[in-house]
Amino acid sequence: MKHEVKILDCTIRDGGLCNNWDFSVEFVRDLYEGLNAAGVEYMEIGYKNSPKLLKGSDAGPWRFLDEKFLREVIPNKKNTKLSALVDIGRVDENDILPRSESMLDLIRVACYIKDLDKALELVNKFHSMGYETSLNIMALSHVMEHELMAAFAEIEASPVDVVYIVDSYGSMHSKDIGVLVEKFKTNLPNKMLGVHMHNNMQLAFANTLMGVEKGAVFLDSSVYGMGRAAGNCNTELLVGNLKNTRYELRPVLGVIEKHMIKIREKTEWGYIIPYMVAGVLNEHPRVAMALRDSDEKDNFTEFYDRLTTVEPAMK
Repeated sequence: MKHEVKILDCTIRDGGLCNNWDFSVEFVRDLYEGLNAAGVEYMEIGYKNSPKLLKGSDAGPWRFLDEKFLREVIPNKKNTKLSALVDIGRVDENDILPRSESMLDLIRVACYIKDLDKALELVNKFHSMGYETSLNIMALSHVMEHELMAAFAEIEASPVDVVYIVDSYGSMHSKDIGVLVEKFKTNLPNKMLGVHMHNNMQLAFANTLMGVEKGAVFLDSSVYGMGRAAGNCNTELLVGNLKNTRYELRPVLGVIEKHMIKIREKTEWGYIIPYMVAGVLNEHPRVAMALRDSDEKDNFTEFYDRLTTVEPAMK
């Protein structure tokens, strides 16, 4: 290890995209205890979005975190810090308590490059409230070079602590991650960097390790890889393979044995051919998710042909 890294487990937040955040309190509590025993530095316990801005949602409570509820779920907070993620346009900043009154330590702001100004406004607000902050720039594989270079100056001037390289479509190779991390380091010399990888092409772990090699500090992962569509880098892989760390694998295996096997029987995620195809073609995973929710879920060649067929030009 050339530098100290920090694992941020996002099983509840990202994994909730698979099952509409239908996690029991027992599971979330056991996950927190297991991650703490394993030495994992952060657990993302859900979204801090506002129900009034997402009307009609029947999602579980981890979609709209409530401070009173959090204190009941984690009555004895330990070394592992808690984080939550917010989306642009889906969070009422007035619903956020000052950090001194909150169970949360880190608030992460996710945005597309076009909404960078709005994201940085939220970052400034949360920073002034005492929180650690991160900026998660999504879908980087679709961002143009000039857009990224223009964004760097604004980000460097902001108080954000961590800036994430997010492979939203699971389409990047290790060399892509290496180039991006080095580019971010050069242009954001005063920021810590993070990587959030998806496993469409079974490269999430390798790409995360490349991030470590090039200097990323914050490493996103999830237990058993649970995350939207193809899922994320596996927490157990990082805990078991990062050298010269204080991580312990056994507590994570205990969580998988007690809970994740049963969850996996009811909920689908991970390396599946349509997600692989979407990753290879740099397509948003929603197209593959729609296929998996249909009666044609295993029609792989038809799906591939549909994505690769060029529509005839209109006369």
